[in-house]
Amino acid sequence: MSAVENCRTAALGGHVAACTKCDHQHIAYNSCRNRHCPKCQGAAAQDWMLARMEDLLPVEYFHVVFTLPAQIADIAYQNKAAVYGLLLKTAAQTLLTIAADPKHLGARIGMTSVLHTWGSAMTHHPHVHVIVPGGGLSRDGSRWVACRSGFFLPVKVLSRLFRRLFLEGLARLHKTGKLRFFNDLSELADPGIFAAHLAALRKTDWVVYAKPPFGGPEAVLAYLSRYTHRVAISNHRLVSAEANTVAFRWKDYRIKRGDHMRVMRLPTDEFIRRFLIHVLPSGFHRIRHTGFLANGIRRGRIETIRRLLDAKPSQTPVEAESDDPSDPQQQQPCPKCGGQMRIIQTFLRGQTPKSRAPPWEDAA
Repeated sequence: MSAVENCRTAALGGHVAACTKCDHQHIAYNSCRNRHCPKCQGAAAQDWMLARMEDLLPVEYFHVVFTLPAQIADIAYQNKAAVYGLLLKTAAQTLLTIAADPKHLGARIGMTSVLHTWGSAMTHHPHVHVIVPGGGLSRDGSRWVACRSGFFLPVKVLSRLFRRLFLEGLARLHKTGKLRFFNDLSELADPGIFAAHLAALRKTDWVVYAKPPFGGPEAVLAYLSRYTHRVAISNHRLVSAEANTVAFRWKDYRIKRGDHMRVMRLPTDEFIRRFLIHVLPSGFHRIRHTGFLANGIRRGRIETIRRLLDAKPSQTPVEAESDDPSDPQQQQPCPKCGGQMRIIQTFLRGQTPKSRAPPWEDAA
């Protein structure tokens, strides 16, 4: 929270830039670079997207979403690292298992998974977005097995296996003492009560759904850039921020037709509480690559698949410049005359810049 509060303020230091043609100067404060900061994720998303360009394949891409039931989400909130990790692992294992089955695709697939823990109103809603190329390598690796056009895998089959694998994994976590329970959930520490709690969930349908395939690899890249580094709320959704109330736009999915967007007003402390719900444990990886996209084997597998598809690496143009004004490498042109801006003064954390920096020609 301190990182977000101090982002682009004098608390983190910064620099003064001056125009080389006119006398215009401006101050840019440093960014916090925290992965939960809405201001800092744009540049990180661009860098990540550029790295992913080389992995794109000329095939259909699918978007599959795995969601935890509310009863499990409550447990996840008190055991973030363990249960979020299990969610990501189980979603990937489900897709790998069903895709490998000859009754469905009969291939070894690859995927990129992204954990989100929020709904539009910033409530706790853990789910995983998985982006999957529409096909995979045959068992012997000698050919590319494509899925049917517009269809990847049956969601009902995915849902049932996902439910079984996740509940089995959750039971193992409980048995090995890796789960902790507090307040209203304290009684779940008892093995018998916990088993009964899971038994009821085996009879309900778990939400797994597949969105329509993307329009092409370029659309996948644009989508990923929006999803991979998203945080619980971004600045563009904020309507107002006053001493006692924060208002923001949210999407009401209960409305079946027409405009889904609504404005929610929350007490400031409740808004902050909801934001902090979604801070992840230190060191937790919420973006993961699995199957033939796994980090250790990705480059070789992608080259093999391109050879099988007789395809060249993607040449999709991507705007890579940072919009972070605190980045010394990304100085914008002078807003007064369009001239080149140069850094003439830097200042450290907690310091303030001099009231007037020296002119450019005097600052060597």
